[in-house]
Amino acid sequence: MLVNFDDLFFSPFMLVLIGDSGVGKSNLLSRFTRNEFNLESKSTIGVEFATRSIQVDGKTVKAQIWDTAGQERYRAITSAYYRGAVGALLVYDIAKHLTYENVERWLKELRDHADSNIVIMLVGNKSDLRHLRAVPTDEARAFAEKNGLSFLETSALDSTNVETAFQTILTEIYRIVSQKQMSERQESDMSPSNNVVNIQVQPTENKPKMQCCQNI
Repeated sequence: MLVNFDDLFFSPFMLVLIGDSGVGKSNLLSRFTRNEFNLESKSTIGVEFATRSIQVDGKTVKAQIWDTAGQERYRAITSAYYRGAVGALLVYDIAKHLTYENVERWLKELRDHADSNIVIMLVGNKSDLRHLRAVPTDEARAFAEKNGLSFLETSALDSTNVETAFQTILTEIYRIVSQKQMSERQESDMSPSNNVVNIQVQPTENKPKMQCCQNI
C-alpha cells in the first residue's frame, strides 16, 4: 500500500544540547534559531529552549531545541529532559581537551536516560579557534564512528556548519520517524481486523414440523 506523506503527522521534534559548561551550546542555539551570537553569554541556569522550523524533503519540520546547563548541580534537572528527546547534539570545545574527555561521560548519561533510538551527533564547537586546537579532528571523528554517532565541527561565532549540523540531524530524525509511521500504518492496514469480510446470512425460515404419527 502506498502511504501519502501528506497524511503523516509530525509533532515537534525535541532536541537537546548537552556538554560541559562553556562549550558554546547557548550560542549554537541562538545562532541557529535567531542568527545571533553573544560574546558575553552567561552559563545556562537549568534549561532554556527555542524553536525553529526547517524544510526536509519538501515538508516543514519544527524543532524544539533545549539548551541544558553543563554544571553538575543542574544534572538532576537536565537529565529529565533527555527522556522526551529524539535527537541530541553532544558538544565539546575543540580548544579545551577536558571538555572532549568528558564527552564519554555525557554520552553514557544520555544513553542511560534517553530513548534507545535517539539520534546523536558529536559536535566540536569553536572551530574558529583553530590556532588553539587541543582536540584533533581525526581523533574525534574516530570516537564518533566507534560509538555510532555522526560528527561535525562548528563555529557559532562565524556560523560555520551550524545550519548544517541542525539540518543533518533533523533530516535523519524526520526520515526515521516517517519510515516508522509508514510501517505502523501499513501494519494497521494489514491487521486481521481490517481484512474481515462481512458475510450476510439469510435467516432460516421456520417451517411447521410434520408429525410422523397421528392417534386415530
